[in-house]
Amino acid sequence: MDTDVLIVGGGPTGLTLANDLGLRGVRCMLIDQKPAPQFLPKMERCNARTMEIFRRMGLVDKVRAAGLRADAPMDVFLVLSCVEPPLLRFPFPSVAEFKEIIANTTDGSQPLEPYQLISQYTVEPLLKAEAEKLPSVSVRFGFELLSFEQDAESVTARVKALDETISTIRAKYLAACDGGASVVRRKLGIKLSGEANILELRQALYYCEDLYERIPIGQGRHYHAVDKEGSFLIVQDSTKHFTLHAVVENDADMAAQFEKVVAMPVKYEMLYVGRWRQNLLLAERYQEGRVFMAGDAVHLVIPTGGLGMNSGVGDAIDLSWKLAATLQGWGGPKLLESYETERRTVGHNNVQASTYASLGRRKWRGMYGPEMREKTPAGDAARAELIKVADVEQRKSNEMIGAELAYHYAGSPLIWPEPGQPPYDFREYVPTTFPGVRLPHVWLKDGTAMQDRIGYDHGYTLLRLGGSAADTSGLERAFKAHSAPFRALDIDDAHARDVYGHDLILLRPDMHIVWRGQRAPDDPRRLAAMATGH
Repeated sequence: MDTDVLIVGGGPTGLTLANDLGLRGVRCMLIDQKPAPQFLPKMERCNARTMEIFRRMGLVDKVRAAGLRADAPMDVFLVLSCVEPPLLRFPFPSVAEFKEIIANTTDGSQPLEPYQLISQYTVEPLLKAEAEKLPSVSVRFGFELLSFEQDAESVTARVKALDETISTIRAKYLAACDGGASVVRRKLGIKLSGEANILELRQALYYCEDLYERIPIGQGRHYHAVDKEGSFLIVQDSTKHFTLHAVVENDADMAAQFEKVVAMPVKYEMLYVGRWRQNLLLAERYQEGRVFMAGDAVHLVIPTGGLGMNSGVGDAIDLSWKLAATLQGWGGPKLLESYETERRTVGHNNVQASTYASLGRRKWRGMYGPEMREKTPAGDAARAELIKVADVEQRKSNEMIGAELAYHYAGSPLIWPEPGQPPYDFREYVPTTFPGVRLPHVWLKDGTAMQDRIGYDHGYTLLRLGGSAADTSGLERAFKAHSAPFRALDIDDAHARDVYGHDLILLRPDMHIVWRGQRAPDDPRRLAAMATGH
């Protein structure tokens, strides 16, 4: 084998997968047909769950240092222009303010890490550089996937380098992270279902040295212009770059549209214009044999709620530990099979959440009429009605904490079944330890975070809380029988026990809960076999 895992696609999903596999000591090779990461506008926010993942990978401080400064406001505006009093202002805490909220919250209802505004063209080179430091990872930009074949033991890919040289790469598994136009998905004949080509817009990237400081209505991250073009101005991480989405006839119109929204004299450079289409699509399957797909290759959403790239990071982490476990010999046959079960459910839910948010935005945008700009009773009434509707509907795009933190794997073949279902709502998060959920963040009495006490290099962790005296040696032996990494961690903290509600909690390597109980499991061998895919 040339490598254990061949990753196709060097965006945030593929690079996260390469980093995580590398941290687990797995040999992997990442290829991307571009010669290098491109300076193009795409995603611009890592959500709270993604930042928790980056924290466990040791990357969170680097991501924050490269992103928007911690004291910058994250407010969202509805405006006629950037110089007129806003119709609506939705206040959201800066990273620094969010950290303060988290520091003073003890009930498990907050994430361990706040979100971070960071442009995709910033985070991609950062993740690439980190992956290149890992001895088991090979990163090769400038290599295009032409075709691939698989058999019972491997996948063989034909790739073309920039100099037109064609070579083959043989790997045990292939992970397709190659975006919405996925070559791998098309070659496998896997279809997408849902709503396609809902709306075509143009997106432009601008450099403007002093606009951010000069916006008179206040600094924020998003400025939704109430106009017929559906203009949407986004502040990028440098605060000197901006993107604008709008429905216009041609590329050149994006310069005039920017000037219309900004509505004051500014010196700027338009660096890029491209077209994109809104889609709400989900792949019919995420796996075929030894080929797995992740990120936009299997789910395409409208960027309302920030569920695109962040969903891809979640895919990467779920796939990574299962590939590592299988390659290291302790993962059972059902471990990799569960990837589709777990992540396609999340993909479906996130497409639904994006649909929900998109319909909300479409509802208030559909109310636009030329009278919005008139200083007349009719204009006043039209604006008042739009403000009333948008105050409800626009929040659906910006308040998605449930989709970020409350997703779960209940019903997975790797999760111990309990009657009922954990609470799930796109917009609300209720902390729980129901099997399948992410372990809620709790501060311990010594000031450390529970998540930080659970080592990244460990496999399964059994939390013994509140001084539990349960004999869990049977469970330890059961995991040892599968050669699966396992440790019991005693946390003598009454508050954590109260928040979690159980004496014993079994965690997977990705911090999702497998099982919980007040005493040792009745059938530890069955529990260990289920958790490890046997």
